[in-house]
Amino acid sequence: MHLEATWDQIINDCNHHLIVNEVDGRIVSSCVCVIIPNLTRNIRPYAFVENVVTHVDYRGKGYAGECLDYAKRIAMQENCYKMMLLTGSKNLETFHFYEKAGYNSSDKTGIIQWLGIEIS
Repeated sequence: MHLEATWDQIINDCNHHLIVNEVDGRIVSSCVCVIIPNLTRNIRPYAFVENVVTHVDYRGKGYAGECLDYAKRIAMQENCYKMMLLTGSKNLETFHFYEKAGYNSSDKTGIIQWLGIEIS
């Protein structure tokens, strides 16, 4: 039941966007884009992108890039002043992919505190 309740919460939240790319009716790539209301920057929101994934058989074909482009269109429609993205990858190819999509890692530093899970 928790999964269903969470799914309902996500799909009923107008600020939470699940973006998918399909090939022959099969989801091959996806990401999440959340629009976050904000009190600074002339009360302009910002977008947070997370969970960028592509099925291994479809990587390197531009599908994730298309998902990110769509997320950017949503952010621009919502008058966001920035987009942020976190990745757990340490792979240089992944960083180059995000740089090609317009992101950079030099403007801000992401710092994470994990809650409720044991870190080894």
